[in-house]
Amino acid sequence: MPENYDPKEAEPRIQKFWEKEKIYQFDAKSKKPVYSIDTPPPYASSGHLHVGHGLSYTQFEIIARIMRQRGYNVYFAPCFDNNGLPTEKYVEEKYNINKSKTNRAEFRKICREESSKVEKLYADKVFRALGHSYDWDLIYTTIDPESQKVSQTSFVELYKKGDCYRAEQPVIWCCHHQTALAQAEVEDKTRETKLNYILFDLGKEKIEIATTRPELLGSCVGIFVNPSDKRYKKLIGKKATVPLFKYEVPIMADEKVDPEFGTGIVMICTFGDKTDIEWWQKYKLPLKISITPEGKLNKNAGKYKGMILKDAREAIIKYLEKEKRLVKQEKLTQTVGTCWRCGNAVEFIVAKQWFIRTLKYKKELIEYGEKVNWHPEFMSVRYKDWVKNLGWDWCISRQRFYGIPIPVWYCKKCKKEIVAEKNELPLDPMQTKPKKKCSCGSNEFIPDEDVFDTWMTSSNTPEIALRWLEKPEQYKKLAPMSLRPQSHDIIRTWAFYTILKSFLLFKRVPWKDIIINTYVLDEKGKGMHKSAGNMVWADEMIEKYNVDAFRYWVATASLGADLPFQEKDIVAGNKLLTKLWNAGKFSMPNASNKKSKNFKAFDTWLLVKLSRLIIGVSEHFKNYEISKGNSAIEQFFWHTFCDNYLEIIKDRIYNNKEGKEAAQFTLYNSFLAIIKLFAPVIPHITEELYQIYFRKNEKIKSIHISAWPEAGKIDEKIEKAGDRAVEIIKEVRMFKSKAQKSMKAPIILTIEEKDHELLKDFIEDLKAVTASQKIETGKFSIKLVE
Repeated sequence: MPENYDPKEAEPRIQKFWEKEKIYQFDAKSKKPVYSIDTPPPYASSGHLHVGHGLSYTQFEIIARIMRQRGYNVYFAPCFDNNGLPTEKYVEEKYNINKSKTNRAEFRKICREESSKVEKLYADKVFRALGHSYDWDLIYTTIDPESQKVSQTSFVELYKKGDCYRAEQPVIWCCHHQTALAQAEVEDKTRETKLNYILFDLGKEKIEIATTRPELLGSCVGIFVNPSDKRYKKLIGKKATVPLFKYEVPIMADEKVDPEFGTGIVMICTFGDKTDIEWWQKYKLPLKISITPEGKLNKNAGKYKGMILKDAREAIIKYLEKEKRLVKQEKLTQTVGTCWRCGNAVEFIVAKQWFIRTLKYKKELIEYGEKVNWHPEFMSVRYKDWVKNLGWDWCISRQRFYGIPIPVWYCKKCKKEIVAEKNELPLDPMQTKPKKKCSCGSNEFIPDEDVFDTWMTSSNTPEIALRWLEKPEQYKKLAPMSLRPQSHDIIRTWAFYTILKSFLLFKRVPWKDIIINTYVLDEKGKGMHKSAGNMVWADEMIEKYNVDAFRYWVATASLGADLPFQEKDIVAGNKLLTKLWNAGKFSMPNASNKKSKNFKAFDTWLLVKLSRLIIGVSEHFKNYEISKGNSAIEQFFWHTFCDNYLEIIKDRIYNNKEGKEAAQFTLYNSFLAIIKLFAPVIPHITEELYQIYFRKNEKIKSIHISAWPEAGKIDEKIEKAGDRAVEIIKEVRMFKSKAQKSMKAPIILTIEEKDHELLKDFIEDLKAVTASQKIETGKFSIKLVE
């Protein structure tokens, strides 16, 4: 063995060995039980990965390694999400172009080319560099032809079942991206605004209404008061005149009006918020849309037509002030829905869009969420609360260029929608035509120019990964998948939509278990964001230290918890690697797999403690408690094995005493078990140690496909005695350290009679390790021999 372990040299060499030998390849012919992971497809928008993402992806990669060693045939497909808005945004920013001002086909081509470049960079510089054990033969991207086919097929099947429909109705709209959004893509944010108290005419009288959206006065279609509000009962049934626009609207009563907000009188505009939509539908009010898809005012705003909303609000407030209709303004902190991609406030417009039914199945979706094992369990509450609070069917159409096309045409003559047949997929309706005429006899069609919401495809990652349409027999055999790893912030999107799709298409859950990854914060406990300038990059940490040290830090994290990043935790990983290498330098030259019958008590004790460890760690890992399992392994290695057992057996080994062969056999099996237990977390150094010494005896070409250590019998009597012997050893060490004496300084050790009986089989080794000239019976004491 080299004197020191050099991870900079070893890690890339070992990674090449794994790939060349196809160590992690899924074996379709194997009879082993399959463990499959529904890998989150990362947005390949740069070659960088911050430590939070590095932790998340390595966290479940460790699970893949554990399951492989536990005897499973692991199906672990790498993937990239190159479908949709993030890729569009990346291309627009890189080339300084606007998709709406460029050729659609050319823009899509650039998106594909750029995503391919970044995917390769990600694969090599991120995932391979992190030592991830994917089967690269299974790689997919969310814009691949097969992914398109899966997404479009799911659409066609749901359309035929009646669970997918097209309708013209109010939708959530992002004016920045100029596309419809789903409820799950809206994030609530608080902002400071002003509450404006405005005078409306009521015949010769005036009523005062408070609003934060004066720019929507041109869309006012009604006024509401609370029916129990005695102040305004006389107003119900009358009509008020909208200032500036001079038309009348009815005054009605509804219990949703909060008498304490503003003046207790509110206006309904089509549309300022979800309550406006509810009232509009409930009371069958007129529709007066004044906001354009670009976020400007239209002709319904009169002279303010063409102004962006912010400017229009200021201009209208100035007019109201001039006309003495603005009574006052108050500062207000309000919660508004924003686009989760750009952060701009969303609006509500009426448009024809495609929807998947969700509200109809809320009860079933809660039941199916309960069939999945959540880790940690409390995260299931987030899913359940989301389903309970759903207020919209899922809008799946997006007004973008880059994405999976909706396979639909519309008859030019009768406007009927023509949905493609499954055997025609995948297709782009703008590049092809229906194979049959419309039922009205026309053969002229208008293609749907929209694309699917990116979640329409990502909700089928189990089907894409397992090749639902490409290899139906394999899919039938392997579905549902074993594990879905993901972050907590997309429970409402990825987890929810995948469960929804699986329920609608197959009437079963998509996976058995779901783990919610750790959320990494900066050292001050704040979320990492580029804008905050507090990002810590994973590749920089790996360059500064090494991959295994970074992975050690990953293994300190608990699922579903927040973890402030601290570089000292990576430093601690480096110390472990050094200790493991040094332990190997002693253990391996002195170890032997030649069986011995002459076991000493301390040999048996170590193997009992090792069995305890294997049982405990196996249980922790079974429950995805990686941090608890890894901590237990580390404690055993540092203290039980290195501090105690290695020191105890040195006398037997160096001085060729009786029991040397037993110590060598115990050393071989215990150190092999230790590196096997450590292997999922620190795979490079454990592979190196295995290749140097154990491979020639074990006959398995990699530690990562070797069997998980097996626990032996637990002899509690031996364990109790050995634990007491170790306590005595610690007391002797403390005594000598306090006396500033060498650990080899000779002593006379006196132990109590009950201990003497308990430790009779340990006495010989106990004398050697404590440098005791003799061990007497009596009151416990330690005396130096001068």
